[in-house]
Amino acid sequence: MDGGGTKTAFCLIDSAGTVRARTLGEGAYYFGDNATGGVDHVVRVLEQGIAVVTEAAGIKPAEIDHAFLGLPGYGEVPGDVAALDAAPYRVLGHRRYACDNDMICGWAGSLGAVDGINVISGTGSMAYGEHQGRGVRTGGWSELFSDEGSAYWIAARALNVFSRMSDGRLPEGPLAQLVREHLQLTSDLEVIDVVLNRWQGHRSEIASLTPLVVEAARAGDTAADALLAEAGSELALLVDSVRRQLGFSIDDMVLVSYSGGVFRSSRVLDGFTAALNGGEATYELRQPLFEPVMGAALYAAKLAGTPLSTEAVAALRAGSDITTTESSDGDA
Repeated sequence: MDGGGTKTAFCLIDSAGTVRARTLGEGAYYFGDNATGGVDHVVRVLEQGIAVVTEAAGIKPAEIDHAFLGLPGYGEVPGDVAALDAAPYRVLGHRRYACDNDMICGWAGSLGAVDGINVISGTGSMAYGEHQGRGVRTGGWSELFSDEGSAYWIAARALNVFSRMSDGRLPEGPLAQLVREHLQLTSDLEVIDVVLNRWQGHRSEIASLTPLVVEAARAGDTAADALLAEAGSELALLVDSVRRQLGFSIDDMVLVSYSGGVFRSSRVLDGFTAALNGGEATYELRQPLFEPVMGAALYAAKLAGTPLSTEAVAALRAGSDITTTESSDGDA
């Protein structure tokens, strides 16, 4: 399971590398927008998703050999960890599973669970890497004062650009009219009512404005284009930080990949690539092998002590519709 802020992906694979079933459910973020649900909200998401994939595969939850459940926010509230660890038992009826932050799904999927670094940019952002059995995370300190390079981060800054354009503090570009039309504003000041009152400042609603920034940049909006390029640079900084903390030497070539919807923007990916290549460290940037939910399944097999064979991984790759950038929200 690859849990996210706006959606949660489930998939069930067998040892031959065949996808037996998959589905999408609602977000598993259990505080913030879903604060009233708490851990019970996670259980409901699990119940619905696991019921769909097991029924489609013709098995019962108790027959799942092993599961890995990537949960957004896992580990960030120490007092909740025990309850989150216990939640899957209420659905699976066994303890052949492990829980951790959803960032591990992105890493395992993008690099096939080998040493290297993955950066996630969806609703939120963070990076995770492993080297010689040790894992390190950077970023993801919440949308209020972090999540640099994420959809929320881009959209919040775009709203600032919109306000500056409306005031005349910046020359008006295509972004301004796109925001007006998308939000159906009767006046520019109505954006305050939309974001603060109707949306209550919810992260997912604000993050959903990022495609407007991409569209504006394509239409020649220099401010929007600069925002996307800056997002790429911020995401590269996360990678550099993980590299240093993992103890890679300056001479080591480090594998890097990415996941999350923000990377659908070629401008973000170009800025990210340029920033990686512009430093002293050596990176090999790879397109993701699998989407994060497949990474969760691969990691489950590894944790069970029965990692998929090379042939099974090849079969999984051949049979997968690789849409990695559409998954993994990277929530904090």
